[in-house]
Amino acid sequence: MKQKPSIVVLGSVNADLVLRCAHLPGPGETVHGQDFQTLPGGKGANQAVACARLGGSVSFIGCVGSDALGQQARETLEREGISTPYLRTLAGERTGVAMIMVDERTGQNSIALAAGANAHLSVMQVEAAAPAIQRASLLVCQLESPLAAVSHAIGLARRHGVRVLLNPAPAQPLPAELLAQIDILVPNETEAAQLAGLAADARFEPAEVAQALRAQGPGTVILTLGSEGACVADAQGTRRLAAPRVQAMDTTGAGDTFIGAFSVALCEGRPIDEAIAFAQRAASISVTRPGAMAAMPTRRECDLPVPASA
Repeated sequence: MKQKPSIVVLGSVNADLVLRCAHLPGPGETVHGQDFQTLPGGKGANQAVACARLGGSVSFIGCVGSDALGQQARETLEREGISTPYLRTLAGERTGVAMIMVDERTGQNSIALAAGANAHLSVMQVEAAAPAIQRASLLVCQLESPLAAVSHAIGLARRHGVRVLLNPAPAQPLPAELLAQIDILVPNETEAAQLAGLAADARFEPAEVAQALRAQGPGTVILTLGSEGACVADAQGTRRLAAPRVQAMDTTGAGDTFIGAFSVALCEGRPIDEAIAFAQRAASISVTRPGAMAAMPTRRECDLPVPASA
């Protein structure tokens, strides 16, 4: 049997409080909602689950609180086959929470976060997980954890020849020395615009932004554009890759699904464009059903064609 790709995910674990609304409220506006749910989430946990469902052997580094939500999150990850020795439970802390409103017409969402235990992921905890990072084919990080811990993990990976994928979310400025250590940078439009230093009223040209970000150090930049596909800048040049057309129900977690699927395909040795196509297929499936983790497809689903929208 072919060995599964070994992937370490460092990141956040949240409880997602999800409410579907007639439309997303504006400032001072109250809207009616329905179908309220409390679901497991967090960008780190989401990406780890996507990797595991699509064929990766995943170890997770993160923190949860000593509350019921934390225990539920740990159990969820373990049910997905994810290794959790480096998932720390912090006494007296609460598990992170994300409040998510989903527009039931378009599937678009609005999210607010309370970091909780995620804010306490330490350099010492990352150092304790060094053996797992050293053995991995890929380290996957985001920015819902303290930057010092993320930076330390990336430094460990680089010293041991392990590739690094960074999803710079939520958007924030990053030091040049950190970006220079990234093999694959995967931002969305908002994150890319901030990292590129674009003014709020500046015209967003995906190819130009992707090239500008690659000039900051990452070997490959994959700018995700939702239903418009992706823009890639690497040593072969810059190009756009289309996404499958589907009818979106809920876009929550689509970016995390993309990153998990891409990570697995990359570690299996697929070329960049082929790995992106696989990731777009997975993300396109995920947006056709509600939720984040709940919507993430299995490997078998991703090996089948995606149904086209009407």
